[in-house]
Amino acid sequence: MSGAGIWMVAAVGALLLATGLPAWMVLIGVALVFSIGGIALGAVSLSLLTAIPARLIGLLESDLLQALPLYVLMGALLNHLPLAQTLYRVGGRAFARTGAGAPLAGLALSVLLAPMNGSVGASVATLARVVQPRLDAEGVPAERGAAMVCVASTLGVVVPPSLVLILLGDAMMRAHTEALNITHASMRIINTQDIFVGALAPAGVLLALIAAITWWLARRGARATATRPAPSPGWRDRIVAVVTALLIVALLGAVTLGYLYAVEAAAVGGVALFVFGLASRTLTLAVLGEVLRDTMAITGALFALLVAATVFTLALRTFGTDRWIAAVLADLGWSEYPTLLLILLVLGLCALVLDAFEMIFVVVPVVMPPLLVLVHNVTWVAVLTLLVLEASFLIPPFGYAVLMVRNSIRQPLSMKRLSRALLPYLVAQLCVLALVLAEPGLVWQRNPIELSPGGAAKSEEEGREMLERQLDEQLEQTHPEDEGATPSGATPGQ
Repeated sequence: MSGAGIWMVAAVGALLLATGLPAWMVLIGVALVFSIGGIALGAVSLSLLTAIPARLIGLLESDLLQALPLYVLMGALLNHLPLAQTLYRVGGRAFARTGAGAPLAGLALSVLLAPMNGSVGASVATLARVVQPRLDAEGVPAERGAAMVCVASTLGVVVPPSLVLILLGDAMMRAHTEALNITHASMRIINTQDIFVGALAPAGVLLALIAAITWWLARRGARATATRPAPSPGWRDRIVAVVTALLIVALLGAVTLGYLYAVEAAAVGGVALFVFGLASRTLTLAVLGEVLRDTMAITGALFALLVAATVFTLALRTFGTDRWIAAVLADLGWSEYPTLLLILLVLGLCALVLDAFEMIFVVVPVVMPPLLVLVHNVTWVAVLTLLVLEASFLIPPFGYAVLMVRNSIRQPLSMKRLSRALLPYLVAQLCVLALVLAEPGLVWQRNPIELSPGGAAKSEEEGREMLERQLDEQLEQTHPEDEGATPSGATPGQ
């Protein structure tokens, strides 16, 4: 029955495509059906079902989850207040001399909003509402505008410190812990801050390539229709846009570099945006109601997915599928590179059906621990995972971002033309992926994770010293006020 977990994953993918039901409902339903079947066949103990409540309570006690509703609230305020439109208008004016003002302004807006939008779907909804109409007014062909929205909506996957990176950091930390328990190696466990820092250089290279492609396509393509130039934003709009952009960049940068926890930064940003809405009289009761409804809906969906994925992975592990996968990888006898490529291929195929959060909650906990037994550069693996997910979301016709954009944009889109418009961006992403694969040094290491020679455990004295250092670091991060210092280098959300 060890392979039952594989059939569970296949059943989830098939039901998601066939029924269109919410992912959390499918995950819980499949987990319960297989669990009941396993109990009836005697392959699973009844204690599985009784262990679920305790596991969920332990999961929801994580401090990291406090950042989720605050991030979502900040994104909802940015979406419903006139800030997104103001940022876009001012950005379009600032980039006007490049000949690609509207596309580059949309790209810059997506970089600011993507870390807080919560998912690819939320980013698509915002960009389709704010950016797409202006691109149409500029005479940009519908397929090229849709391609830009597709690419921009996936930037939250790689731009730190997004919700995707926060949750992936937590998942990778758990997977790394399991791998060390298997190998009995003595080394520092990865944390969220390591992934933030590691993703900076690849994300910067990718953004530079996407911006260059966007500029080149805009300069190369002729306008389909002559349009009236957009009115120049006033000084008030410019001041508001500059202050808002600086606030967002400062908060996200402080979290990325470890000067603020994710919870603190999101709370500060939410309060600042709330005060702005009151001061500008744009946060009316009706708008506040929409903000709170969106925040509750997105947060509820994330927590429902997290709970469902926890139940699903518990059932999968009870069947022993995780141990079976580890045994299969070990029996292959491959070195770390071929094994890594195999797992990345599996992640890419799963991403054609699942969203980023579903991947992090369901697939990563299953395939990562066996991989990290062989590959010890965990930050590198995490960044490669992010790049694979982002590329998979853009592969037509089943890429998640492609499907979301086609559903959000009312006018019909030719899949052939959309695929042609997406091709340069896909090539750029694959080039960055290949570059990171060939040169792991592009992934910066905040604190290099050292493994004892041969992967063996260190001596008892060395292991005790490492444990004491980690405990001291955790105490300093937990009680920074006792030292009278800012929690620099702390793990956000922990």
